Amino acid sequence: MDAIRTENLTKFYGKARGIEQVNLTVARGEFFGFIGPNGAGKSTTIRTLLGLIRPSSGTASVLGMDVARDRERILAQVGYLPSETAFYPGMRVRDILKLSASLRRMDCSAAAARLCRQLQVEPDRKAEELSFGNRKKVSIICALQHDPALLILDEPTTGLDPLMQREFFDILQERNRAGATIFLSSHILSEIQRHCTRAAIIREGRIIACDSVEALSRTSAKRISLRGSADLSGLDGVRDLQSSADGASFLYSGDIRALLSALARSSIQDLSVSDPDLEEIFLHCYENGGDPA
Repeated sequence: MDAIRTENLTKFYGKARGIEQVNLTVARGEFFGFIGPNGAGKSTTIRTLLGLIRPSSGTASVLGMDVARDRERILAQVGYLPSETAFYPGMRVRDILKLSASLRRMDCSAAAARLCRQLQVEPDRKAEELSFGNRKKVSIICALQHDPALLILDEPTTGLDPLMQREFFDILQERNRAGATIFLSSHILSEIQRHCTRAAIIREGRIIACDSVEALSRTSAKRISLRGSADLSGLDGVRDLQSSADGASFLYSGDIRALLSALARSSIQDLSVSDPDLEEIFLHCYENGGDPA
């Protein structure tokens, strides 16, 4: 049984596009990435999966349950972290965590205390005293404390400092090794590349690519960085050219013999060739509608 499955999932807000014909399959136990910039449809997809909004057409199931018929059963087994959080003023952190657990009719006090220590959260602080980063940490604890089978995380590291980000992903990796499925929505490509095994790219409400992170990262293009001056005019396959007084850097997917011939006629002091990172591949894929080559 898949953790998440959608078939032609579509959501329109009146005439405005939310998502169109989204087809996704996330296996149980996966650490899955969902990539796209703001406005691409990530949050709409997540809210539809949780039954918080109704789809215009198509179907979706979470943990084998239909999102329309079984919303309460789904929410009981899912840990959800929204991209933005708000709490009742006057409530202390410990009361917020207790309320979140009581809504599931669970006693999560031991897990909440452990997570507060790990994420350096003070349980006696009031909601209005918390910084944005500390509010995000309280939301993380609310999502994790009941040990859910599926974690759906929407831009989870926004507001966290680098040390807390590392601690947070250590916790996620531990949960994933124990069998939990992680669905991570992010526009930070390094997070996806470092932690996820598979990922989908969403563009203007549609999935344009879905594969292993390794396959998405695979491309024939190379990042060329050189020190000196080179005449690249007329050379096919050059893109993302960044020039300076000292040299140039660019992605190259053309004939390597043509590149070497052009460089041989130039004044080059140093040259490096490397694979582009996932962010560069994503940007190219996004601009070209799903082709990473």
